[in-house]
Amino acid sequence: MEFSYFLPVNIQFGWNKVDNIADFAAPYGKKALIVTGRTSAKKSGLYDRVVAKLETAHIDHVLFDQVDANPLTTTALEGAALAKSESCDMVIAIGGGSIMDCAKGIAFMAVNEGDINDYIFNRKTSDTALPLIVIPTTCGTGSEGNGFGVLTNPETGDKKSLRCNAIVPKVSIVDPAVMGTMPPHVLASVGFDALCHNIEAYTSKTAQPFTDALSYYAVTLLAQYLVPLYKHVKAVVNGKPEVLNEKQLTKAWESVTLASTIGGMVINTAGVTLAHGMEHPASGLKDITHGVGLAVIEPVVVEYTWSANPDKFGALARIFNHGDGSELGEALRFIVHDLDLTTNLTELGFTKKDIPWLVDNVYVVATGNIANTMAEISREDIEVLYKKMF
Repeated sequence: MEFSYFLPVNIQFGWNKVDNIADFAAPYGKKALIVTGRTSAKKSGLYDRVVAKLETAHIDHVLFDQVDANPLTTTALEGAALAKSESCDMVIAIGGGSIMDCAKGIAFMAVNEGDINDYIFNRKTSDTALPLIVIPTTCGTGSEGNGFGVLTNPETGDKKSLRCNAIVPKVSIVDPAVMGTMPPHVLASVGFDALCHNIEAYTSKTAQPFTDALSYYAVTLLAQYLVPLYKHVKAVVNGKPEVLNEKQLTKAWESVTLASTIGGMVINTAGVTLAHGMEHPASGLKDITHGVGLAVIEPVVVEYTWSANPDKFGALARIFNHGDGSELGEALRFIVHDLDLTTNLTELGFTKKDIPWLVDNVYVVATGNIANTMAEISREDIEVLYKKMF
């Protein structure tokens, strides 16, 4: 046995940990660029809460609130220009995966010159960035636990990640208390993304003992708590009786949030596989929600590839009370149904005329994901898989 494991991330996990933001930020300077989406962090009151703590500690701030879902390389460059012009010492991200990923691009390009796409496609390299502190408000992407920042080039539709240790957050404040403002459909989407991260890391060719242990544990947490938590949040929003009591709800939020962070950590080392490789072109082309795209793609890919390692896929299937790896795809479809994510590529706006571009783009942005997949996958295989999703 031979492997390596390196992940320099400082995770601060706990209820109301966000109130310690000034203590975590102080070592990195006196002025922060705060990166958010357009409205959610302000509507929830979390932005004001963070700013109040920073001001008490005499840490100045500038707001950049232009990040949308499926963040663009151009948006990252706009934020980096603001960070430079305002002489910011650090970047603080408040939001979900899109905000954290864009903040990584901002922190990186604030101290590096040239075209960000050159760094994304490894034509140029650097391992410097402004210090980054993240406060995830959704439990799914796991961006708080890795050095990946997924960005879309609006000119080409290429959706690919910037990757380096410099954009691993200096501090990740993982606070279950700030997750409760997520609408049910957001929780469903990001929760399924977290599940896919852990499944793919566990079944990756580059998996190793530490990632196996972490990802398997995270899948058990999500199998037990994701659907009940979603049904509870949905019931509350719809004015129906609560599904979980207070103690159960606390445990569910902690478990799903922890599993999400673990998912980000394990893909930093073991990577993701074909399902993510096929989803990134889809959401790059049509700007669909990442977790919704995975809900279409992951079960199909699992059914196509499980036989390449029946032991590992079988171990996952048994977590969901299914007998062997051949049934894992079916188990995932039950979860997709319970999360109200059932759809297909037609409903998401695709036609079969899009398949050639999608297949080509998999090879532009996701050759590493193909390589991580246990089964041998050809261009023809990928075309067949996309056709199954209409």
